[in-house]
Amino acid sequence: MMHEGLWRQLEKLEGAQTARRAKCQYQAGESTGRYFIDLLNRPYVVDVAKKQIFPEKGPENEPAGFIEQLCILAYLIQAKDRPLRQKLVKAETLAGGEFFFRGIHEMPTDKLAQALGEEPKKIYKVMEKFNGSRCEYGDASMELFILPRIPVTLVIWAGDQEFEPRASILFDQSAGDHLALDALGAAADLTVSSVIEAVNKNT
Repeated sequence: MMHEGLWRQLEKLEGAQTARRAKCQYQAGESTGRYFIDLLNRPYVVDVAKKQIFPEKGPENEPAGFIEQLCILAYLIQAKDRPLRQKLVKAETLAGGEFFFRGIHEMPTDKLAQALGEEPKKIYKVMEKFNGSRCEYGDASMELFILPRIPVTLVIWAGDQEFEPRASILFDQSAGDHLALDALGAAADLTVSSVIEAVNKNT
């Protein structure tokens, strides 16, 4: 079973309290309950008894992917009932981030820049899909919510004859309260891949 250790941790938590922390919905059942939570503006169901996570709009026999399940489970376990700090930072500035987000754990900024650097404003074509909002950073930028308490801002600068395209991935300073660094990195990878896939389908 995927993420068996995380499921064991989630089973021990009180449902309504967990949902309040995670800013999602909880429905109690006779033996156990279900959480209803959005990941990248897509609603998912977390069935604790069956240890299954699947899209709310789809068959239960089509489980969410490995990364989607990791992000949701880690978030439900760790999320705090705290407001945003309203300060954008790079993941590398979070506690421990300077050493963690290196090498294979680097934020996928190059991937974002390479995919959208020639036409940064393409990102605006998928804002509705992710319930995103336009920002005024770089040549194009968008804020969206990965999970209910974790907004991320994607910023892209177009390349020219002198400079290569570049990008930034910015989080609210509270992001580390709600996800451990490995899960936050996975969430960033999932976000960038999902945005790029949506842009490519739209063009």
